[in-house]
Amino acid sequence: MTQIEGASAVRSEDAFDLEAVRAWLAGHGVDLAGEVEIQQFGGGASNLTYSLRTADQDLILRRPPVGKKAAGAHDMGREFRVQSALKAPFGLVPDMVAFCDDESVLGSDFYVMQRLDGVIPRRDLPPGLELDEGAARALCTTFADTLIQLHRVDTSIPEVAAIGKGSGYVERQITGWSTRYRNAITSDAPSFEGVMSWLAETMPADVANCVIHNDFRFDNAVLDKGILDGEPARIIGVLDWEMATLGDPLMDLGGNLAYWVTPEDDEGFQLVRRQPSNLPGMFSRAEFVEYYCAQMGYSVTPEQWKFYEVYGLFRFAVIAQQIYYRYFHGQTTNPMYAAFGQAMPYYEDRCLRIIGGGA
Repeated sequence: MTQIEGASAVRSEDAFDLEAVRAWLAGHGVDLAGEVEIQQFGGGASNLTYSLRTADQDLILRRPPVGKKAAGAHDMGREFRVQSALKAPFGLVPDMVAFCDDESVLGSDFYVMQRLDGVIPRRDLPPGLELDEGAARALCTTFADTLIQLHRVDTSIPEVAAIGKGSGYVERQITGWSTRYRNAITSDAPSFEGVMSWLAETMPADVANCVIHNDFRFDNAVLDKGILDGEPARIIGVLDWEMATLGDPLMDLGGNLAYWVTPEDDEGFQLVRRQPSNLPGMFSRAEFVEYYCAQMGYSVTPEQWKFYEVYGLFRFAVIAQQIYYRYFHGQTTNPMYAAFGQAMPYYEDRCLRIIGGGA
């Protein structure tokens, strides 16, 4: 079997009991017979994701990381239910296989889904894929249109309505992420107190209550393989629904653009680029906001947008600090996690510069 792009051998600390999974799947009508090739995806830094392939099966297993976990995070059952609920009204989610809440199988909840076989744009385009300026613009527009499609999902559908908590989303996020940061702070981390105070003092009311992904990035989008042959970009699926809920769409956009690094950005931001948003033809962050708001009918000034931009950067910093906390306390030895702690002072400084009117 061929190597899956973005995956490699399973890290020893993340290994699991294959035979236990095989037996559990058999109980759910899935025959994982014969030799199973297991690979682990290394791009994510939160839940653990594995490929399980045989001659007849092409599956993905998702489970939480080991070590201390933030309250409410890594809820495999919820992630499974969210994708199941969105399959009909949104469509661009993998087919769910089954969810396991019996910790005797692997020591934690987990779920299994079908793998979407396509192209995932990560930090740089995969080998064999080159996009001129027009094609990159088309890919960027398709990406933005997919986010808009998600934000337009009918939230009156009972299964969809069940994934949210109602109004007050903005306030819950500012309060919640501030608490999470303080709970995950380490002795070498910046305080972020000035940023948290500013967010609490300037937060606006919710502009709407819709389905939001909360981690919408290129490396969570699966493209049809036709793009390798020059066909127009088409997204066939969106991955990693761990933080999806009902909430404010501009908060989702702010979180998305916290990862949107362009050639004009400073060296510090270039170092954390995780997607090909730097390609000629891609939107700038301001162009992305303008395009999105025009399609959705929102009016947001650059001064108003500062709140959502700072929120997105701060939220990313909290997630990074939570991951670094596990590394700092020896709960994981994955060396990539050390870099998250090194980035924290930069993110505090970037937030403060935006608040002060800089970039």
